[in-house]
This record gives sequence, C-alpha cells and structure tokens, in this order.
Amino acid sequence: MAGEKKYVSQEELKEHNKPGDLWISIQGKVYDVTDWAKQHPGGDIPILNLSGQDATDAFIAFHPGTVWKHLDQFFSGHYLKDYEVSDVSKDYRRLASEFSKLGLFDKKEHTVIYALCFVVLMFAASIWGILGSNCFWVHMGSGALLGFAWIQVAYLGHDSGHYNMMTTRGFNKMAQILAGNCLTGISIAWWKWTHNAHHIACNSLDYDPDLQHLPMFAVSSNLFHSMTSRFYDRKLTFDPIARFMVSYQHFTFYPVMCVARVNLFLQTFLLLFSKRRVPDRALNILGILVFWTWFPLLISCLPNWTERVFFVLASFSVTSIQHVQFCLNHFAANVYVGPPKGNDWFEKQTSGTLDISCPTWMDWFHGGLQFQLEHHLFPRLPRCNLRKISHLVRDLCKKHNLPYRSLSFFEANVTTIKTLRAAAMQARDLLWEAVNTHG
Repeated sequence: MAGEKKYVSQEELKEHNKPGDLWISIQGKVYDVTDWAKQHPGGDIPILNLSGQDATDAFIAFHPGTVWKHLDQFFSGHYLKDYEVSDVSKDYRRLASEFSKLGLFDKKEHTVIYALCFVVLMFAASIWGILGSNCFWVHMGSGALLGFAWIQVAYLGHDSGHYNMMTTRGFNKMAQILAGNCLTGISIAWWKWTHNAHHIACNSLDYDPDLQHLPMFAVSSNLFHSMTSRFYDRKLTFDPIARFMVSYQHFTFYPVMCVARVNLFLQTFLLLFSKRRVPDRALNILGILVFWTWFPLLISCLPNWTERVFFVLASFSVTSIQHVQFCLNHFAANVYVGPPKGNDWFEKQTSGTLDISCPTWMDWFHGGLQFQLEHHLFPRLPRCNLRKISHLVRDLCKKHNLPYRSLSFFEANVTTIKTLRAAAMQARDLLWEAVNTHG
C-alpha cells in the first residue's frame, strides 16, 4: 500500500553496526549514516560506537536544534519497531528542551572575556619574571604562573570544543588552534578525537581512552586480562612491567601527574603524523610549530640549564593539578566493559562521573569541570550555567534512584587513591604469584 511505513526491529537495526554499514535511530526514525561518518565534525568514533541502536539522547546532548533539519537527507525510509522511551529519557529530554527554551545553551555571560584577560595577565607576568629579573625564585614563580596559564587556556580550549564560545564558527576554530596548539602545544584535533570518544563511552574500560593508561595505571582488575582497546584498536598488554607499575600506582600517581604533560605532547605528534584522517591537519601542525618555537625561545632566556630544567618542572608540576582533576572525575566512579548503549545514556553518565564540590568563588579554578555529571549530560552548556542547573540534575537522579556523587577536592583525592590502591593490591598478588611460580 502506498505510503505505508516500513519498520525494522531492534535486532535488525543491530546488524547495521560495522564500518561500511552504519545505521542509527533517532526518535524512532532510522538513518543511514554510513557515508556521513567520514565527514562528521565530531569524528567517526561516536557514530561507530552508537551505530545499530537508538542514539536519541546522545544526539540531543551533542547537537543544537539547528542540526535536526539536516537529518532528513540520511533517512533510510524505515522506522524502529516497538520504539519506546524510558521514564529517565523522557525526563532528560524534557530538561534539555527547557534549557533550550530558556536560552541557557547560548548564554555565555562574560566568562570567556574574564578568562582571556586572566590568561593574558599570567602569560605577561611569567614573561616579565624571566626577562626582568635575575632571581632564581622569581624564575620558578614565573614557571608556576605559566603552568596556571596553561590550565586556564585548557579550560578555554575545552569550552570551544563543546560549543561556539566565539561569535562565529570561524573565530571559534581560530580560538581552538590558538588555545590548544599555539599556547599549550596540545593539538585540538587530538583532544576532539579522544574527548568525544570519552563522552560517548564514559568509563567503558575498552572504549573510553581516558581509562586506558597501561602500563602506568589500571583502575580495575578487568584490565589485567590484556583486553583490546576498541579506541586505539590494539591490545592493552598487562605484561610484567605493567604488573609491577600498577602494583605501586597509588604511590606513583602524583609524581606521574607532574610529568603527564609529556605524554600529551607525544600523543599529539603520534596523531598529527599518523595515517589517520585528521581534520585541519596542516593548521594543527602549524599551531604546534608555533608552540615549539616560542616555548624553547622563552626557556633559552634563562641564565643556565639548571634553571631551565627547574622552570620546565615547575610549569609542568602546576599543570598536574588539572591532570589530577581529570582523573578524580572518573577514576573512582563505576566502570564497565563493552560498547556504550544509547538506551541508557543518562544512567551511564551518572554511573561514570564524580562531581567536585566547591564554593562559587572557586569555579574559575576548576573551569566548570567540577560539575562533571552536569557537563556530561549537557556538554553544550556553557560552564557559567552548570551550577545553575545542578540542583535540577540532582533532583532527577533522586527521582530515578540514580547516583549523584559530589565530594570535596580532598575527599575525591582520597577516594581515587583508594581505588588505585585496591587495584594495586590485586596486581601485587599476581606479581608475587608470578615470582613464586617462576622464581
């Protein structure tokens, strides 16, 4: 009969979840996004991870209302049979709709301007301290200031990656390259690649790159089985070296965080000079070249190699505060194995995140990431609005008996170290078993 709707079952939809055959369902309509995955501004990872299932909640989280009109070009002509929406998803979508009507996704206030001014002042003070003084301690203070500036720049880069913090998309891209590549030496392309995957597969041991830190760290004994990373497409080998390092990870956690920036530099180079398709590769490489021009030149202005080494250590050590916070938000939360599922989007975000409680005057220090759950549920929401909605998210979690965990910075550190220690003790048992077995 003409005009009769064609339906596919959940099982039939699941079959379309491989590269070259990617279907997703959004609000009961099925879309063929096979070709679009290669052009998707957020990369192909989110589509690959959510293909073969309903992805409505994730789509709402990451896309403004203006994007919906473009969906029709991908419509497969099929509808999802027995499409149902859970009570949690209904409330989540209602909340997202209310925020949109209130204009909260567009109201950025003056956060960007304040942050930019703060960054400029810290960079200027750091440079003045190096060029205008011969005092060792002033130079070390300048290194620390540079580290704090990098932290604030990273927050701006994070903001620009989730929503247009500038007036146009062109200016926003310029801000991303400036904040990420030119000022910090960390590619915005690398950040988008890993960060989008992290948001989609929050705390999945094999799909979330933010939990894949072997041989240095393992937050769960599940990682002891040398599972395959679906993100990096390689085995996370738990060999004797990893077993030894993980056995003492609760002691090495903070020292490693002090030099964690080196790993970000390495990851940037590995991506930009890989065979993988990288959006704006040339622009990203140019931005990295800018950083590796001004930063060595600045260090060369110090009087001797001793001060140069200590200056770098001081700046890197300060940025460890931010690296630690990233870990606090997720290391002590619940983990799982397997791909993300679109029908429990809200539940997975509440399970895999941890908020950091702090007074309002400390919001600048955490860059909005202290409201980690709120950010994961509404990643397009400017950080200045996260505190405003936190009570609504808390109420929604309470209504559906879902966890809403908020700890002080100190408590979150303690909980994270306990998590690392628990895994370390299990690894240590394996270590001594191997020693006793093989002599």
